[in-house]
Amino acid sequence: MRKSVGKVTDEEKNAIQALFERKNGLAELAKILTPDKQELYERLVADMGATETKFQQWWDDMSAKYQWESLPNGHWEIDFSDGQIYLTV
Repeated sequence: MRKSVGKVTDEEKNAIQALFERKNGLAELAKILTPDKQELYERLVADMGATETKFQQWWDDMSAKYQWESLPNGHWEIDFSDGQIYLTV
């Protein structure tokens, strides 16, 4: 099931899109970076954690602001083309 539950502004959409792209880029980097490069590896892990926290905080803030419908086994998705938010189960 996929149901439209709201929409965010272009500014809000751009903020989560930047975080989404950063998360994906860091995940790709993690695939090729080995723990033997200790300092770089630690910076990557810290950046991944901070980015994930910001990503989740955006969803928490927007759901509180817009009061989107939710379900116990559902999650929200965004369409980056128009900022539409969908509840998916």
